[in-house]
Amino acid sequence: MQLTGTKQIRKLQFGEIFFRNGLALSALALGIILLAIFITILVASIPSIKAIGISFFYGKTWNPVENDFGGLPFLIGTLITSLLALIISIPFSIAVGLFLGEYFTKGFLSVFFKNIIELLAAIPSVIYGFVGMFVLVPFVRDLETSLNVPPYGVGIFTASIILSIMVIPYSVSLIRQVIMLVPSSYKEAAYSLGATRYEVIKNVILPYTRSGIFAGILLSLGRALGETMAVTMLIGNSQIIPKSIFAPSNTMASVIANEFTEATGDVYLSALVEMGLFLFVVTTIINVIGRQIIKRFSIN
Repeated sequence: MQLTGTKQIRKLQFGEIFFRNGLALSALALGIILLAIFITILVASIPSIKAIGISFFYGKTWNPVENDFGGLPFLIGTLITSLLALIISIPFSIAVGLFLGEYFTKGFLSVFFKNIIELLAAIPSVIYGFVGMFVLVPFVRDLETSLNVPPYGVGIFTASIILSIMVIPYSVSLIRQVIMLVPSSYKEAAYSLGATRYEVIKNVILPYTRSGIFAGILLSLGRALGETMAVTMLIGNSQIIPKSIFAPSNTMASVIANEFTEATGDVYLSALVEMGLFLFVVTTIINVIGRQIIKRFSIN
């Protein structure tokens, strides 16, 4: 009887060790995949790095005919488009997250809106691009005419609006979950002291979930930085530094999508791969900064 119990303990210990090692191998595999991606694009970028050097990162001219490649206009276009989309989407993301996580956590209405959010996340980006072309561009063109700016219709502002709609489902999903994790005892204690629903949200729910809210916003930013097709269709594909949010521009992802299939010459192809490396590095830096902000808010 004692021997049988010892065998069972050994089996449990073996299962625990096997499971733990499996988790460790999975994490290690992800790290190896990430490193492999970085090395692959770095090796493919070497001809461009040798021919152009560090000027690739601050150069303002993109001229494939003369092998003059500067990525600064695309960096500026990427950051402005993504940050503007984030600014537009944050109020809606928090509002919808509160609506589904605090007011309507169950029932038909909750299921209905959650299905809509999941559907918005599943729609292909090219469909958003078509909607932007046929619905949003005429509206923006009329707005630009009323503001006495060149009525391009396409540009940073148009791309940012569509991009903000695209990233809302990602942040809403995470924000809703963290709001639902707020202990009910905290809220009940606030209500027992005479707090209103607004005061509970302001003084209990939002402070408790701020790290999760920032994580949702960071997830949206990562999605916005890498978006390609919808932005390519709506941003205007200009190779110069934009002078206003209504001006046409380009992002790092969109210039790769536009020019990679038509690129000729080793330096040109390598420059586009280096643009991907540039985007990889910028995304990594922004995510590291965002993680530090989340950590600080979690501590405070």
